[in-house]
Amino acid sequence: MVMVIDKSLAIFIDFENLALGFSHPKDRFDIERVLERLVEKGKIVCKKAYADWSRFALYTGPLHEAAIELIEIPKRSQSGKNSADIRLCVDAMDLAYSKDHINTFVIVSGDSDFSPLVSKLKELGKHVIGLGMQPSTSDLLRDNCDEFVYYEDLVPKEHISLSFAGPVPDTKRKVFTLLLESLLALRRENKEVMWSSIIKDTMKRKKPSFNESYHGYRSFSDFLEDAQKAGLVKLETDPRSRTYKVSLFGAELETVFPKRDIDQPDNPNKKSRLSKKSPIPPKNPDKESETPNKKKDSSPLNGIPEIPPLLECPAMPVQSRDEGLEEYSFPTRFKKSS
Repeated sequence: MVMVIDKSLAIFIDFENLALGFSHPKDRFDIERVLERLVEKGKIVCKKAYADWSRFALYTGPLHEAAIELIEIPKRSQSGKNSADIRLCVDAMDLAYSKDHINTFVIVSGDSDFSPLVSKLKELGKHVIGLGMQPSTSDLLRDNCDEFVYYEDLVPKEHISLSFAGPVPDTKRKVFTLLLESLLALRRENKEVMWSSIIKDTMKRKKPSFNESYHGYRSFSDFLEDAQKAGLVKLETDPRSRTYKVSLFGAELETVFPKRDIDQPDNPNKKSRLSKKSPIPPKNPDKESETPNKKKDSSPLNGIPEIPPLLECPAMPVQSRDEGLEEYSFPTRFKKSS
């Protein structure tokens, strides 16, 4: 069983650079779409955003509700440039040296000035993820990161519709939807084996208030078994650890195990028992069968069967009793006295 190391993420947002990208589009910058994607990669332990917030007062409310620390960097009146870039680099390097448990750094910016910071973090063995908007992203920064995600590729939260055979309470529908969302997140992260422990950690990251006992389950294994009965997942048991892992889920079950019609066989070349058979003609003793392979009945109409003639055998020579015993010699005591 392979040890899976959870990622601890530190997010640093250069809001000045983001403003260059989303000032023209009609839709507003949605921080929830960013966090919804990053929380799938690991546990977020630090979130900081740098800007002159007097210019972006419209976004301070959503950022504050997302528990992001807002670092105020006033713009210098003389040069027209603030010191947000250098402040972000200092805080990132300080965190990289002082907090060893943080192994992933997310730079939300497209400025090429952060390329030396990315290279230094990679020297320290950190995993660097870049996130930015296409109009304001430099190719130098994009190619230097271990991963890069465009904001335009972050689709809104998917709406998953579930179909059940019987009535299911609304609370279970919500928790089953959260389960499928977590499985989709793990599949996007290219997780080869989706262990039950990894699934539970992902569900708790996406919704910290998740608890299987609130929905009436004694353990998380019981919750997965109930999801399998509902036809949402397919479980497998590890032979060594005896723990569950999800092999298939959602639409994958329909592609591998399609819903079969009762009248249609599994093999189209093989005839089904329920297929239409040729009609059997009714038995009529007065009418002969028209089957060509079957011999015609030789019995007359009166019901008396005809006896076929006996085969003629060659006649055997008849020997007398005395002639047949001549070849045997008996003692005289056994001979009959005359």
